[in-house]
Amino acid sequence: VFSSPDLGRDIQGLITMAEEVERKPMLEMADGTDGNCVTFVLHDEDHTLGNSLRYMIMKNSEVEFCGYSITHPSESKINFRIQTRGGLLAIEPFRRGLTELVDVCQHVLSKFEASIKEYKTQREEEMD
Repeated sequence: VFSSPDLGRDIQGLITMAEEVERKPMLEMADGTDGNCVTFVLHDEDHTLGNSLRYMIMKNSEVEFCGYSITHPSESKINFRIQTRGGLLAIEPFRRGLTELVDVCQHVLSKFEASIKEYKTQREEEMD
């Protein structure tokens, strides 16, 4: 069994990282959660991050449930819920999902930039 202070410290670390970027809380943990079943509240986000992150997290076999909801169309806030099997803290697949999503985005960006460079090179050769 994992204690709440461990989970709280992990959540606080993520909140601190988010605050360092924009100096406003972007992530919080909803009350009444234990380590295996957590609802994260992501501010200033929408379906773009929600669905992509849900997909990345659900690839983890230790995750029993992962889903999100947007509280109201006029709010840019996501309630993101993760429930894990066994003793795995829900914050671990959350962290891993974010890291893997960043990796995928970086890969897509590098392929896109390489394609643009190749296209421009081809165009320059055709003009010569």
